[in-house]
Amino acid sequence: MVKILVIEDEEAIRENILELLEAEDFQGIGAINGTAGIKLAIAQIPDLILCDMMMPEIDGHGVLTALRSEPLTATIPFIFLTAKADKSDIRAGMEMGADDYITKPCTPQELLKAIAIRLEKQKTISKHSQKTLDELRTNISMSIPHELRTPLNAILGFSELIMSEYKLFEEAEILEMIGQINTSGHRLYRLIQNFLLYAELEIAATNPELLLEMRSSEFSCVKSLITQKAMQQAKHVNRTDDLQLNLHDSSVAIDSIRLAKIVEELLDNAFKFSSEGTPVLLSSLVENQTFILSVKDQGRGMTPDQIAQLEAYRQFDRKLYQQAGLGLGLAIVQRLAELHGGQFKIESLPQQETIVSVSLPV
Repeated sequence: MVKILVIEDEEAIRENILELLEAEDFQGIGAINGTAGIKLAIAQIPDLILCDMMMPEIDGHGVLTALRSEPLTATIPFIFLTAKADKSDIRAGMEMGADDYITKPCTPQELLKAIAIRLEKQKTISKHSQKTLDELRTNISMSIPHELRTPLNAILGFSELIMSEYKLFEEAEILEMIGQINTSGHRLYRLIQNFLLYAELEIAATNPELLLEMRSSEFSCVKSLITQKAMQQAKHVNRTDDLQLNLHDSSVAIDSIRLAKIVEELLDNAFKFSSEGTPVLLSSLVENQTFILSVKDQGRGMTPDQIAQLEAYRQFDRKLYQQAGLGLGLAIVQRLAELHGGQFKIESLPQQETIVSVSLPV
């Protein structure tokens, strides 16, 4: 049953609309004002919202602003009910993300038609989202066999060689092959972990309870964790001299494990796509109750089209550069930022510099 939230401070109008919705086999939920409407929208996640424009305390614009800034309710179709149809008000509402306006008083047919149009449009958007998920599955099915086979071949090849011909090799040669096995094993482990993490994040994005749990996390002593993780990453690729830190301490609305993952992927990307001997600057600051973490490198960079098309399991210029990995690193960072109520941003000048930033609530 389609669930529709009606936010209307005039009881008679609210009850009439709810009765109409019930008669048309919709599940109607009523809210007596904007504050109650915002809480109900987040708690109930309706399929569509009808909201009065003129209300005490929080008016329709305030409700819309609050709901569009909340990931759980950002995409819910929103229709204004208003006795005031001034063009400037309509334009302002549309710019804020309203889907439609209905002028009161209206006939039941007008209201039901507007609802039907918005629900149909939302269905189309959902189909597009499904298409995107199907493309993601295709990318996964094409990428995973190759990416898993590469390190697995090294593990099997070197181990079989040692087992069958160990008497022919010097100790140093055997140790070198064991080192290759170990490196390939770690690479394979990381590929699998990233795949599982991205799948977990996609599930969380569609589960309000998991999303609320993620966004209620908090971690302090950020500077210490970031410093430790950054040094570990730089040492792993033998670029400790290239790493530059400019960090400020803060608390942040994310747990330590996911924050460390963000640092790991940002630096892995910066080191991978920049040359040894060029600086990689990791910095953080707090601005307007927002924690901003950024990594700047002087590597290959990305074009505006590549930035716009950032997706999981996609690597740009793969045939030219032959970089290892599923292309999941920045996609994971982007998803983590979004699911924690933050933002992800890339600024890049190809062949000059790239700055990747993550903003999270303090």
